[in-house]
Amino acid sequence: MNPWAAVHHTEVDGIPTLFAYAAGPMRAGLVFRVGIADETLGRAGLTHLTEHLALHRQGLADHHFNGATKAAFTHFHAEGAEHEIVAYLTGVCASLVDLPMDRLETEKEILRTEESRREPGRLPLWRYGAQGYGLVSYPEFGVRNASAQDVWQWAQSWFTQANAALWIAGERLPAGLSLKLPAGDLRPMPAVTSALPVAPAYFSDGAGGVLLDAVVTDTAAARLYAAVLERELSRALRQEGGYSYTAAAEYTSRRDGFALVTAFADALPAKQDAVLGGFVDVLAGLQAGRIAQADLDAVRGRADAALTAPDGLVRRLPGMAEDLLVGRPRGTSDDDLRSELWATAPAHLHAVALEAAGTALLQVPSGHSADWAGYAQAPTTSAYAVTGRRFAPGRKGAAALVVGDDGVSLTERPAAGADGTERAATVLFRSCAAMLSWPDGGRRLIGTDGLVVDVEPGVHGVDAHTIAVIDAAVPAAAVVQMPVRRNPPRRDAAPAARDAAGIGDFGPATPPERTARTRRTGMQTVAMVLFGLLGAFFAFVALAYTVFGSDDPGTGTGEWISVAGFLWAVSALFVWPAVRILRRTARR
Repeated sequence: MNPWAAVHHTEVDGIPTLFAYAAGPMRAGLVFRVGIADETLGRAGLTHLTEHLALHRQGLADHHFNGATKAAFTHFHAEGAEHEIVAYLTGVCASLVDLPMDRLETEKEILRTEESRREPGRLPLWRYGAQGYGLVSYPEFGVRNASAQDVWQWAQSWFTQANAALWIAGERLPAGLSLKLPAGDLRPMPAVTSALPVAPAYFSDGAGGVLLDAVVTDTAAARLYAAVLERELSRALRQEGGYSYTAAAEYTSRRDGFALVTAFADALPAKQDAVLGGFVDVLAGLQAGRIAQADLDAVRGRADAALTAPDGLVRRLPGMAEDLLVGRPRGTSDDDLRSELWATAPAHLHAVALEAAGTALLQVPSGHSADWAGYAQAPTTSAYAVTGRRFAPGRKGAAALVVGDDGVSLTERPAAGADGTERAATVLFRSCAAMLSWPDGGRRLIGTDGLVVDVEPGVHGVDAHTIAVIDAAVPAAAVVQMPVRRNPPRRDAAPAARDAAGIGDFGPATPPERTARTRRTGMQTVAMVLFGLLGAFFAFVALAYTVFGSDDPGTGTGEWISVAGFLWAVSALFVWPAVRILRRTARR
């Protein structure tokens, strides 16, 4: 079955349209070739903000509708009666032309609330850097300072007739559609950047489990490989080993001829070594060609069932609209998919496994490594430091700041017994993806490679003139004005641990909104409760002795003070570890 043969191609108000016959409620979607990867870090969130504003006038409706901002596409979709679909699509286009700017500040707050609940993955940041597809790992820095003019210009440039495609599934094309948009241009796909000098690579971060992604050619064999990988991980890590609760893999087409295979296995702290070893063993087995025909047949059967399901074609229409926008040949998207499925053999999956091995990026729990398995450590430092004025840190052993004409660096002298090489994290002004600017003079420069350099007057004694020089050197579009901080870093304070690899200021940055507490383990919970109870017990004894001990005629004043002080000190010694665990960890 050729799915494109069942799809009628037409146009509505100059917008290419895909129509497929389907019984039941009408379903439709308007797709634009714009997403997070088209933004810059300093202006990230403009697409998402535009999407929210465009949907505001829809209000509360009885039919289902929504919007979604992806890496390279933005979708507006709805399901309902014919007149509801017409009203929805017409209303979205009308709003995109005349966005409700009186709603701007309210939608900003809604987006910040939504963002506070989101936990983006770190893999995109390490693979692509702080640009393009890597921006999905970052907060939407551009939302806070976006003006009505910024949003209007973004909508006029990207949400246009030439940059849109429409799909409809129903018993007929709806009458009365009016999709009036600016003419515009069809935009090319975002550039694919790289922050990895070599692959396969790994980095250490978090305490949850093991993650992997790999870039492969977008084929039916690659889709089946992802399904077999999930099957093998589940078998090895859950069924046989009992190490993981979740072991899964997914396949995401990038619509540029390549796709991303992502895999994950969770682990308790005590099982992290076993999960990491088992995960790597599964990958090695597939790379060695150990792919059972029975596993291939099982996943192929499920894939074929999804293709031939009554709503299979309808579910693929949004992807077909994306393919239409990027100009992918119809025959290579869905045209021969079923025949490709049944022509795929274990040898084809073996070839995909080898391709994936050459592009793999592995995230391992903090404190672990994967160099023993042939993975190179992803870079956490720069190849050089800038030359310029040097600002010594106020705390011994901390990194020094260097401010030069072309950028800024944090440099750290080698520890005793090290190889003697000074480590540096450098952000060049011309490669600054974003600079967070606080009213107290603090600056955080994030390079397009994801590395971060903090310029803190309270830590390095940087004068106002130097801060002004940095401000003038950074492109205005990269500057993000931040709100007042309660406690700016001080000269005698240790720097915040932003990098999960445990190397302080070095390595790809976790922005301040994403600095999260680690998940509390079972042992930490037991320790917190035990220390808390012991602290409370000694506090009770100390209180009782303080109140009643002075009345004992056999106890001298000096002895009473010493014993009471000792009991309060013991109580504090037990309470302090409990408080530290409570503040530094989050409940599961």
